Amino acid sequence: MAKIKTASESLTIMTNIVLPNETNSLRNLFGGELLAKMDRCASISAARHCERRVVTASVNHVSFNHPIPEGGVVVLESKVSRAFSTSMEVYVDVWLDDPINQKKIHTNEGIYTFVAVDEFNRPIPIPEMIPETEEEKLRHAAAFRRKELSLILSGRMKPLESVELKKLFQEPQPAKKDKK
Repeated sequence: MAKIKTASESLTIMTNIVLPNETNSLRNLFGGELLAKMDRCASISAARHCERRVVTASVNHVSFNHPIPEGGVVVLESKVSRAFSTSMEVYVDVWLDDPINQKKIHTNEGIYTFVAVDEFNRPIPIPEMIPETEEEKLRHAAAFRRKELSLILSGRMKPLESVELKKLFQEPQPAKKDKK
């Protein structure tokens, strides 16, 4: 597959108001409700990137930094952060949007992995992804380290086979001095 895409081509934005049946006893959005919304948003980004059917392979990280109250406007923004051979990492940012006071609070973020599949649910190759913005470049680089860590933890890669993770733990080498 020769096509190369940008992260912005997969951008997906979903906006919802938090209804009473989506809240917990504190009248804040249930964590599980938010996870489902994030998964839907991320899956659309993944499908936009590869133009194929996708399945969620893993939820790699989710942070709950700020509650989202009943009646709050929640905005989810997702885009592919890195494409591998058949899988892709999708980063989701969640915002509480206060349209009356014109404020946005970054409440949550999550990292999902999707696999593109054919009509027989077998993994298929996907397009490369080129990051453009500084944030996209940082997330793109970090995605490779997260993938290596995931492979090591699952036993599919030996720690010594790592490329990027090893760099994090190596002692810096002293600079060589020129001989005069």
